[in-house]
Amino acid sequence: MKTTISYRYLHIFRAMMLLCLSSLFTLCINAQKELKKVYNEDINPLEQIDETVAKAKSEGKHVICQVGGNWCPWCLKFADFITKDTAISEVINQYFKYIHVNYNPRNSQGADKAEQAKALMKRLNNAGRFGFPVLVVLDENGAVIHIQDSSLLEEGQSYNQKKVLNFFKAWTPQAVKE
Repeated sequence: MKTTISYRYLHIFRAMMLLCLSSLFTLCINAQKELKKVYNEDINPLEQIDETVAKAKSEGKHVICQVGGNWCPWCLKFADFITKDTAISEVINQYFKYIHVNYNPRNSQGADKAEQAKALMKRLNNAGRFGFPVLVVLDENGAVIHIQDSSLLEEGQSYNQKKVLNFFKAWTPQAVKE
């Protein structure tokens, strides 16, 4: 009888150890996959857009506003994806000024930030209706010429390189003028 009880405790102990080890493994993997936060929450997004439009105009480029926030996992995934893909990075660098425009839909940051968020959505033709991240293409004068629902560029738990590249190529200044 004592041996049966010992084996039961041994099985329970092994199961608990396996559970602990798998939890630890999962935590380690998630820690390694933590993505870089790319949104500056301290700047005025409207001023950020205006400054970028001025630079883009002087260089003959369009502006891409990736609207979202550090609170949004898919926003950080998209930023990581386009940074690591050299073909996409080259197209962006050649034809666009690319900015991460912070948007926080919560009123918890105070009345000023809430008004900024409201004004931002008005400025970007209510782009948030597509979810986040949302990509807004501005021409050299700062006018919204396209709003891209980024979920249409997804594939599995990431993004589709061909779809993303086609999106950027379709909205270069040269492509729009043709």
